[in-house]
Amino acid sequence: MDLTGATALVTGANRGLGRRLAEALLDRGAAKVYAAARNPDSIDLPGVVPVRLDVTDPAQVQAAAALATDVDLLVNNAGSYTGASLLQGDLADIRLEMETHYFGTLSVTRAFATILAANGGGAVLNVLSVLSWFTNADMSAYAAAKAAELSLTNALRLSLAEQKTQVTALHVGFMDTDMAAHVDVPKNDPLAVARLALDGVAEGLPEVLADDVSRHVRSGLSGPLAGLYPTVA
Repeated sequence: MDLTGATALVTGANRGLGRRLAEALLDRGAAKVYAAARNPDSIDLPGVVPVRLDVTDPAQVQAAAALATDVDLLVNNAGSYTGASLLQGDLADIRLEMETHYFGTLSVTRAFATILAANGGGAVLNVLSVLSWFTNADMSAYAAAKAAELSLTNALRLSLAEQKTQVTALHVGFMDTDMAAHVDVPKNDPLAVARLALDGVAEGLPEVLADDVSRHVRSGLSGPLAGLYPTVA
């Protein structure tokens, strides 16, 4: 997909990777970028069109679709991170992770699917994670929601193919954003990740592995389970 002259909507665009994706789209010559966030007043990136959008609110999803009828690239980036574990975590937090990453992504994509079709097919970019494939006790609710979003992404790729809408999945480890501020590990530059993701969309790739961590885990999926989870050996 040629991103020069494209019209995009990026969810969760007020900070972190979402803001960098919106910035990178403008840098690539996008004609218009709708920057969506729960609080549009928090969007401070010049050149974008702020949109109020909580992806867990069906009315706001429909309102965004009614406004942005010229979109030919949908970027599902909005996320949440509660730190809940599946066994000890508050069920409300676990539900929030699933409502945001799975049902939110599904709701927004359903609302924009006919718009994308009417505008020639276009593309969808879903921001996933290395935790779509791998989990640990400290991030198990988030990982479960991302795994569900990965399955959704694969289903959307099949379902939207007939209308010529390409679907790209972005997998990445920790980035230097507010969400990962509590983790003391090497982190990816979100602007560099945004550029890699958009390169993948432009090339029509089904998935983008943005760092060595994602490539390592992806390659380990075909091996024994103990390769990823040594304690099961």
